[in-house]
Formats: sequence, C-alpha cells, structure tokens
Amino acid sequence: MTETQTQTQTMPAGAKSRSPEYRLAAGALSGLRQDLFKDPFAYRPLPPWSPDGPLLRRLPERVRRYAVWTPHAVVVGAALFTVMLSLTVGESMGGGLLHAVAGFVPAVAVAMTLLRPVGAWWISLVSTPFVAVLGGEGFGAPWAPAGFFAHIVVMTVVAARTRPRTAAWMWAGTAAFGFFASVLWYSLDSDTGPMLVISALALLVTTTVHVRREAKVEVTAQRQVTAVERDRRTLLEERTNIARELHDVVAHHMSVVAIQAEAAPYRVENPPPELEQAFVTIRENAVAALTELRRVLGVVRVESAEFTAAPDAPQPTLADLGRLLENVREAGLQVGQTVTGAVRDLPQGVELSAYRIVQEALSNALRHAPGAEARVEVSYVLGGLGLRVVNGPPAGLVKPPARRPATAPHRGPRPPLSMGAGHGITGMRERIAMLSGEMTAGPTADGGYEVAAFVPVATPEPAPQPTTATDQSGDPA
Repeated sequence: MTETQTQTQTMPAGAKSRSPEYRLAAGALSGLRQDLFKDPFAYRPLPPWSPDGPLLRRLPERVRRYAVWTPHAVVVGAALFTVMLSLTVGESMGGGLLHAVAGFVPAVAVAMTLLRPVGAWWISLVSTPFVAVLGGEGFGAPWAPAGFFAHIVVMTVVAARTRPRTAAWMWAGTAAFGFFASVLWYSLDSDTGPMLVISALALLVTTTVHVRREAKVEVTAQRQVTAVERDRRTLLEERTNIARELHDVVAHHMSVVAIQAEAAPYRVENPPPELEQAFVTIRENAVAALTELRRVLGVVRVESAEFTAAPDAPQPTLADLGRLLENVREAGLQVGQTVTGAVRDLPQGVELSAYRIVQEALSNALRHAPGAEARVEVSYVLGGLGLRVVNGPPAGLVKPPARRPATAPHRGPRPPLSMGAGHGITGMRERIAMLSGEMTAGPTADGGYEVAAFVPVATPEPAPQPTTATDQSGDPA
C-alpha cells in the first residue's frame, strides 16, 4: 500500500484538504458577509461626542451642551447640501421636480448614516442608477453630481463608524458596481475613476484617524492597567517591608522577654513558687508568640533556614483551646468553656480559623474589659460549627486611647474602647467570609461584648456497610 493510499484511508469521510489560498478566500468572504450582508439595516444610532473630550472640555459649559451634537449637525448639513446641489444642477438644465427627487434620495442615504450606517451605503449604491436617470443628463455616468457627493459622504461616515475592513469592502463594492455600470450601461464619460480616487483618499484619511483613535484608547487602557498593577505591586512591596520590620522588631523584643523571664528566677534568692510559675508562664507565652510570628512571617525571608522550617510547624486547632484558656486565666480573665454537640474532626482551615477567632475575641476582652468574666461556647451542629465568645462589662479601669486625651480625671470604670473598630474584628470577618460563614459582633445589653460566628461544614457521607451474602434458606453463607 502506497503512502498516498494510507493518507486517503486515514482521512475522515467527507473531509478534504484545504489549501492556504482556499482558507484565505473563505476568510475574506466571511468578512464580507459579516461586514456588509449580516443585518445591514440594524439600528445603531450615532452617539454624541463626550463632553470631556480634548476639544469640548475647553469650551464653556453652555456651548458644550450643544457642541456634543456636532457630528449629527455635519451629517444633516451634508444631506441638505446634497439636495441643494441637485436643485442647482436642475435649474441650470431647466429641470424641476425630477431633479428635486434626484437630490432627495441620496440625501436620505446620507441622513441614514446617523441610524443605520451599512444600510445607508446599500441605499446609496442601489439608488445610483435611479438618481442618474432622473438628474444626471449631461454629466458623467453612472453618478450624477448629487449622487457622486452623497456616496462619498456615506462611505466616509460609515468608515468612521465601523472598522477599516468595512471601508475596504465598501470601496471594492463601489469599484465593482462602477465598472459593471460603465461597461453594460454607459459606454463613454464614466466617472468611476474619479469616484474611486476621491473615495480612496477620503477612506484612507478616515481609516487612519479611526485606527489612531482606537490605538490611543487601547494605549490609555493599557496605561491604566499598568498603573493599577504598579500600585498593587508597590503596595505588596510596602507590606513586605512592613512585615520584615515587624519581624525584626517584635521578634527581638519577644526573644528578650523570653530570656529575661527564664533568667529572672535565678536572680532572686529563694523565690516563691508563685513567682517562678509566673515567670514560666511569661516565658512560655513569649516563646509561643515568637513561634507564631515566625510561622506567619517566615515566607517573607525564606532565604534563612531558620524561617523556611517555621511554616511547617503544626497549626493550632480547637483541641488546643484548653491551653489557650489557661493562659488567659493566668493573665487575669475569668473565662469558662462550654462544648455542645458531638465533637468531631473538622477541616484544618475551619479548625485554625475557629481557634484564631476565639483567641482574638479573648484578647479583645483582656484589653478592653479588664476584670470581666468571659465565656466561650463551641457548638458542633449538623451543618457546621458555631462559636460564641461573650464577656461582661469591665470591672476595672480601662486605659484611655492616646488619640483622645482626657481633659478631666475620670472616676470609676471606663466603658470598653474600640468595640469592633480595630483590625481584630476585621480579621475575624475576613476569616469567616473566606469560609462562607456568618458573623456578628457588637455590645451586649449589660455593657459587655459578644462575638458569634457560624462556619458551614459539609457533613461527611457515611461509609457503605459491607453486605453479607446469604443462601436461599436465609442463613449467612
């Protein structure tokens, strides 16, 4: 079997090889059909100019309101000039009504470019013999003076309103019609040549301006996108710098706190057990904070081996809430815990986000409600996980914010400050939104504060139970 026969057998039935010339011609015909034959009389009104354009924005406000309709006025003026031209030619030839009709038809085609541009070109082209018969005696063929002027105006306006390919197809169609009419209808004094030369120059100028305007718009859009990307990159770089500085400063101070807490009991002779336990708690919290800081910011300085291993440390889960509550109690906040429902393993992201929400809510209670009592409720329900952290009113003094200096000494307990206005509540909401959950945060009736959240968790499908084969008597096989 030859190679040609093999290729013939492997080709699908009905398929034929297409040459590049065939594909090019098919693409050209498809473009012609798309530009001139597909819904040519579609309603596409010409929009007014933008009042913020480079020319109109320099005009007074009163003049600018009317100047936006300049293209419409120019087109209507060209239509009126077409009628006047036809009447002038008719008077010179002693004609009357026929020349008026011969000027009205191309004028209608010119005015149609404001609403149906491609259809206007077809009307201008098809009505050319009719206009030439009515008012073109003694002039070149196939265009009468009014039709000649109107057709050039129509092609120019349509080219300005569409795309360069449409302008090329209009010029080619006009050329085909001109040569066909000159050969079959008229024999001498054809004005097809002047029509093609003048229309080519008009279309070339219009297309050049059109392409330049589109290129300018595209460049402007690209510059805006580039500016947005540059701002975003600058913001990310600033955040990276802030993260590095935060790590360098906070990590240093937390390390100093941990070292000082570890060395402090040895500087006191016979320290009481309570003091030793307090320093142990301080050191454990400092080391835990330093570990968390390295885990979060380790990606910023991955070149250090100390930080590359940090993100791989285990993340806290709801099982670690007991240790968190013990640390909070040692810091002076009386907090209780209630767990309802069947405790089960949840996705790692849900576990971590729930732990962080409880941690941030208790931190806010420590800062803004000293001496208060707090309660943590964790509810394992069928559709997800519910969290509720509520604290009572502060029982001690709350330090006033630095941005609001106290003008007079305040007596008695101060109300909680910055309720829901800081980054802590925002961070909670972002975590809940990331998990498609819901969250509410706000003051309670007794002067405390409550944070409630619900995170939806899909219920795992039960594993299929193995079936046991039985014989016909019903006993297991």
